[in-house]
Amino acid sequence: MMFRRIKSMLQTTGRAILALLMAFVIITPAVAADRFAVVPKETIYPGEPIAESKLEVVPVTNPNLGGGYASELSEVTGMLSTKTLLPGRTIPVAMLKKPYTITRGSKLRLVVSVGNLTISAGGSPMDDANVGDVIRVRNLDSGQIVNGTVMADGTVQVMAK
Repeated sequence: MMFRRIKSMLQTTGRAILALLMAFVIITPAVAADRFAVVPKETIYPGEPIAESKLEVVPVTNPNLGGGYASELSEVTGMLSTKTLLPGRTIPVAMLKKPYTITRGSKLRLVVSVGNLTISAGGSPMDDANVGDVIRVRNLDSGQIVNGTVMADGTVQVMAK
């Protein structure tokens, strides 16, 4: 009598465990299929602008994959990579940066404003920079190197000494 009860309990427990495992196997791919990742189709090197043609969006099949990776093309397209990105691997958002507003050696406008007086001159940046960065710029007329802040319109506002 006791043996039958134990056997019955084991069968019931075994069926319950099997049902849970089956539910987990069925549910897990459905949850994972809702997540997507952007991966390169080819190797992308540091400093290289990332074109949409070099990317593809794939479903995430690894349930253990942590966050921090790009999941939409708009997060990656046009950005620069700080490290080499390999084909088929997720792209960590931390490895991306905005392209520079001003590039070293290009020509730009230096602007000095004192009260109502505004003076402008041609200049050449000595570094790559984004809006709000303080950079060194060579005045093309005098050869003098000055420091200034990069403005949104692509000019550099010279700092008074």
